[in-house]
Amino acid sequence: MADFSLDLNEDQLQIQKWVHDFAEEVVRPAAHEWDEREETPWPIIEEAAKIGLYSMEFGANAVADTTGLTWPIVMEEMCWGDAGITLAIFGSTLAVSGIIANGTPEQIGEWVPQCFGTPEKIQLGAFCVSEPDAGSDVSSLRTRAVYDDAKDEWVLNGTKTWITNGGIADVHVVVASVDPELAGRGQASFVVPPGTPGLTMGQKFKKHGIRASHTAEVVLDDVRVPGSCLLGGKEKLDERLARAREGGSSRGQAALKTFEATRPLVGAMAIGIARAAYEYSLDYAKERVQFGRPIIENQAIAFKLADMKTEIDASRLLVWRASWMGANGKPFENGEGSMSKLKAGETAVKVTDEAIQILGGYGYVREYPVERWHRDAKIYTIFEGTSEIQRLVIARSISGVHIR
Repeated sequence: MADFSLDLNEDQLQIQKWVHDFAEEVVRPAAHEWDEREETPWPIIEEAAKIGLYSMEFGANAVADTTGLTWPIVMEEMCWGDAGITLAIFGSTLAVSGIIANGTPEQIGEWVPQCFGTPEKIQLGAFCVSEPDAGSDVSSLRTRAVYDDAKDEWVLNGTKTWITNGGIADVHVVVASVDPELAGRGQASFVVPPGTPGLTMGQKFKKHGIRASHTAEVVLDDVRVPGSCLLGGKEKLDERLARAREGGSSRGQAALKTFEATRPLVGAMAIGIARAAYEYSLDYAKERVQFGRPIIENQAIAFKLADMKTEIDASRLLVWRASWMGANGKPFENGEGSMSKLKAGETAVKVTDEAIQILGGYGYVREYPVERWHRDAKIYTIFEGTSEIQRLVIARSISGVHIR
């Protein structure tokens, strides 16, 4: 028997069914309401916490899967239910990824649990990178972190934008510049503990899609955090900065280390949206009768559905490959993480667009879910690196050339 297999193991199949049932019974029925309200769906987050889906333990078990597939499976099934609610539930995992990617074991043990809280007292995390003048260009962050040697504190000043859970989170992980002359290599990540003075929520954004997920500005005005809140510690930072000043390798930007780990998961979310739209369109095409026959019998419709299914499956294979590589320490030498996110995001937009076309006028009205899926899909070509940035990462990786 061949060693290679694309079959999910028994644990993965059980988790897939468990999460799908939650998405089908709890998430999808609530999706329209929370999209219209544009509010954080606390009752749904509480339900996820009660069953253990929103918890540090579940996250740790998913990460421990050596195939790397558990998290993508979860994200696909949840976004099949609704992407906005999924981001409301799992938005904290970005902060968790930032802590794990950059923190010491002691910091991970202290702060990751506080990103989740307990079923009785739910807590949230937020990862703060983007700024009004620094979206795709992460190297030009203006938020500053200055060390106060006398008090062993870091003082943070700046404004972050497009932040999931921004201002309502208990734990904010903030990427700031400690040496602006070094651009991206002079950045570090800091934990801002709950209730720290000077951190406030700015504008809350009203969005095109994923409207159940809270997105806002985070304003940092002389925010003081203990020296122990510098992820990785000051000694490690000083060594990294010294290497950068000497022209040596700084081993990557603080923000990009997080995005490298999470891009395949973002791709999996996009696949969930695309799959929902494809399945709905397929069922509709079998039932909708025009000119005396179901529209699925028309080649124009059948070929659309064939292409939709093909693109979804191709996207999933790229996501699974990148997830497996990440879990097994395989370097993304050709931008494989970016490939997965690029393909899946573009597929979600295309598939949901075709779903509207198949449903015609029904696809354009809010009584049917495909218009919401189309709105939700678009963000997957924008956040955590636009499609253009993904292509830049891939192009630089395959060519070894600094393409601008």
